[in-house]
Amino acid sequence: MAWSRKRVVLGAVTAAFFATMAARLAISPVVPAISTEFSVSNGQVGLALSGMWLAYALAQFPSGLLGDRFGERPIILIAVAGTAAGSLLLAISPLFVVFLLWTVLLGGAAGLHYSVATTLLSRNFENTGTAIGIHSAGAPVAGVLVPVVAATVGAAFGWRAAVALGAIAALPTVLLVVSVLPREPPMRPEQPISERVHPSTLAELLSRPPIAGTLLVAVVGAFVWQGTASFLPTFLIEHRGYPAPLAGAVFSGYFLVQGVGQPAMGWLSDRIGRDAAMSVCMAAGVVGYALFVVGPGFGSVVVATLLIGVAMSWGATLLPKFLDHMSPDEEGLGFGLVRTSYMVFGASGSVGVGLLADYIGWAATFLVLSGVLGTVLLGLAAAALRRTRHGTTTNPRL
Repeated sequence: MAWSRKRVVLGAVTAAFFATMAARLAISPVVPAISTEFSVSNGQVGLALSGMWLAYALAQFPSGLLGDRFGERPIILIAVAGTAAGSLLLAISPLFVVFLLWTVLLGGAAGLHYSVATTLLSRNFENTGTAIGIHSAGAPVAGVLVPVVAATVGAAFGWRAAVALGAIAALPTVLLVVSVLPREPPMRPEQPISERVHPSTLAELLSRPPIAGTLLVAVVGAFVWQGTASFLPTFLIEHRGYPAPLAGAVFSGYFLVQGVGQPAMGWLSDRIGRDAAMSVCMAAGVVGYALFVVGPGFGSVVVATLLIGVAMSWGATLLPKFLDHMSPDEEGLGFGLVRTSYMVFGASGSVGVGLLADYIGWAATFLVLSGVLGTVLLGLAAAALRRTRHGTTTNPRL
């Protein structure tokens, strides 16, 4: 595939990821307003958001299989169109139980995108870390734009108008995908999906030591990412006392850092190794989450935002490592499987952080997140030391 054609593919899937993320992020800045209207707690809204992320996670595995069977383009199209419909339904929810239901369905639709987009990029790019990093930057770009806009729209017109921004982002992307994303032949067009889903095959893939260890790190990273994406604005409003528009602006800054950090960390992981780049992310997070709690003044918030933005760019260092240990014909099934596996557990970050905040307060909750990332950092250091002592040599990209 010519480079110009590759750029079209990369640009289209990145725009689609932007749209699916924008719809989910439009909810977080207006969580206090949603809680007030429906008379529910942070933990209950966190439950709805965890349901959204759980549905998003569960969609990853069938997404990869469907992409292999029918091609990536139609699955990406369904994901973006479903995201638009889900956002509109969410905005007109009359009751909290209905809000919860549409939130879950929105997550399921959005979740169809990432796995097929990643395998499509893997088929077309040699430097997968760099390509995945650029694609993953679609989420931080949404994070830069959407939170501050959603907070402003929510303050002026109510949370329903803010949530409807997801549909406004997704509808033009449907046209983009239809117009420019090329139709590429599916990897396994004749093989029924049922023939590929054997428990022994799935268990063998997940139990490979490099994949199993990376999966554990991904679970922890996803838990922290989910909790941050769901409640960082609420933390700034309720703990730091910031008004909603300023909290939304800080939230946008957090994603702005990720917008730069994702491609940068993907590039770094291609050069110094996946684990080394991942350790940089974890160390930044340990300091950043603690600084949010103990740092004085707005300057400390700015520095903390920079650090956790780097920390939550961990996906660009970790996701290529899964692909490094899969053959090309395993990637559709395998990458979707590992995404579902770690995100199912990571989805508890929303309800977990919400409940922690309800019971121990925001300061203690963010210190817990710092400690969780510190545990991962120690684990990575111990693994590196063990490899050194045993004289283990590995691919430098790993």
